[in-house]
Amino acid sequence: MKFFIDTADVKEIRAAWEMGCVDGVTTNPSLLAKVGRPLEETIREICSIVDGPISAEAVSLDAPGLIAEGRQLAKIHDNVVVKIPMGVEGMKAVKALTAVGIRTNVTLCFSANQALLCAKAGATYVSPFVGRLDDISQDGMELIADIISIFRNYDYRTQVLVASIRNPVHVLQSARLGADVATVPFSVIQQLSQHPLTDAGIAKFLKDWEKVPKK
Repeated sequence: MKFFIDTADVKEIRAAWEMGCVDGVTTNPSLLAKVGRPLEETIREICSIVDGPISAEAVSLDAPGLIAEGRQLAKIHDNVVVKIPMGVEGMKAVKALTAVGIRTNVTLCFSANQALLCAKAGATYVSPFVGRLDDISQDGMELIADIISIFRNYDYRTQVLVASIRNPVHVLQSARLGADVATVPFSVIQQLSQHPLTDAGIAKFLKDWEKVPKK
């Protein structure tokens, strides 16, 4: 399973890249607003750090606007993947962008039927939001299982990119189900590296090291 980091903060991206666990990056308007930098400037810097798919989101509400935005975003760098919001206009945009070789990532997916439409339209990635489903007492990971099963039934090439990940359990479940990608906040990436027994083991080794003769 590939790991994308879900952030627009280049400091977090550099730190995760140095860990060797990042295959790509996902951004969105909310993440960009947090860092307070222009989209193109931020995406260019991210592309200079991570050699992998970098999702940048289009925000128009109709297909012509989304297509125009998508074309402009794709010009920023060869690694840019255009994020398109789910919906009728979004599907039109995905089909048109795919036809000219521009990769797409359909965001705000909350049902297997939506994911099926994304695959039919030719999306490169579909991003089901598991955390937000959990927030309304639905099982987000059940959706991932359904989408993966459907895609395997028909050998769709659209990749399942698990989004809205809130904790290490979401990452583990995504990997067990066979998701193609998990896009993970930096805080969760840090949690993945931690375990209380690891901390206790390091502390014991250091304590014992003090007893080892140095000459």
